[in-house]
Amino acid sequence: QALCAPSRNSLLTSRRPDTLHLYDFYSYWRNKYNYTTLPQYLKENGYVTKSIGKIFHPGISSNYSDDSPYSWTDVPFHPLTDKYKNTPVCFNNNVSGLLARNLVCPVNVTSMPHFTLPDLENLNVAKKFLTNYRRLKPFFLAVGFEKPHIPLKYPEEYLKFHPINKFKLKNYYWPENITSLAYNPWIDLRQRDDINNLNLKFPWEKIPEKFAVEIIQSYYAAVSYIDSLVGKLIKKLIDLKVDKSTTVIITSDHGWSLGEHSLWAKYSNFDVAVRVPLIVSIPKKIKSKIYIKSIVELVDLFPTIAELVKLPIDICGKVYSTTCSEGISFLPVIISYLASKNKTIRWKKAAFSQYPRPGLTPTWKPNSDEPRLNKIKIMGYTLRTERYRYTAWVPFNNHNNTVNWKNIINEELYDHKNDPDEMINQQSNNYYFKIKTRLFKLLKSGWRKALPR
Repeated sequence: QALCAPSRNSLLTSRRPDTLHLYDFYSYWRNKYNYTTLPQYLKENGYVTKSIGKIFHPGISSNYSDDSPYSWTDVPFHPLTDKYKNTPVCFNNNVSGLLARNLVCPVNVTSMPHFTLPDLENLNVAKKFLTNYRRLKPFFLAVGFEKPHIPLKYPEEYLKFHPINKFKLKNYYWPENITSLAYNPWIDLRQRDDINNLNLKFPWEKIPEKFAVEIIQSYYAAVSYIDSLVGKLIKKLIDLKVDKSTTVIITSDHGWSLGEHSLWAKYSNFDVAVRVPLIVSIPKKIKSKIYIKSIVELVDLFPTIAELVKLPIDICGKVYSTTCSEGISFLPVIISYLASKNKTIRWKKAAFSQYPRPGLTPTWKPNSDEPRLNKIKIMGYTLRTERYRYTAWVPFNNHNNTVNWKNIINEELYDHKNDPDEMINQQSNNYYFKIKTRLFKLLKSGWRKALPR
């Protein structure tokens, strides 16, 4: 699900939102189901586990403790400067000279509170952990860099890597044949001073193109900032001569729209919102850079890491178990590819995701982007195969967390071979009728039916 807390809890427990019953930020799974997390599993098997930055989403969904003491060997670290996230430190383009709470916010780090930024703190603490670690036990280090999460606050020098003239808006319009249920009105952006000052009519008026391009530029600059920090962390592994014995995995909790479909932020089932990067370095197995095009889900990370450290975990059955996975290890895919680049193995048919809505049309109250559980009336279930994305919007009962598959409110079907940007909804095209029927059946049947047999 393209929202921080549900996605992170799903990744860390290898359970899907419908299992955790978390679609917002306001419940903690252990209050009802004592599911084991990835760091907890490693900790219970002799690992030192360390959390730095944003790993679990802070707040109710991780019991205000980042799931301590279950998941972590010691108290998770959060940057001191996190508390200044919404402090007005951004320059405005007006004559007042007042600082603002902007979306676009390149800064001079020396003028920031404590002369630093949260991700610089995260990097320094991570490097210190690696330097001081005695290696009496294996370690699991989770470093949660925050950017490019909004606000887009980053060191201004990273703008030079992304001149404004290299950016163009792509598909900056809302297609007529797509249901308004698929639309997210990017409410969190509207609450930033620079966006609020545009006085845009809610929910459909677009951000002016000139400023939209500046947002994209800043997003790229923020990514380059984090890229440099990741590089410095990997260099520390090299300097300490542990890079050849350390597996490194880089990923994210969700994607982000940059004007596609005239949308911004996460909060949707489109590919740009639910698709994330996945970079894996396994020194003893992968000796050169390769690119594997295969369907992988965030719930697959737990079983993959478990297999890597020779602590394999079972796939969840239909009977309750605290320690199991709703994903599968993708290590066999890597090994198969390394053995023969033309060889394919039996693998999962689809990746699944979902997004809730409080009603048929975009609303500010209740918030269409982040509806609380008691406001959710519709659930959009989506799956992605190698070629297609299919989404079904169905009624959702927020009292018992069930859906009515017999009453499809609306559908979306995108053919990625001919329409990789998901701009043409083929759900009413008779040519795709059999394909849509097959995909609906798979979506309704759920993730188990998509597993390799």
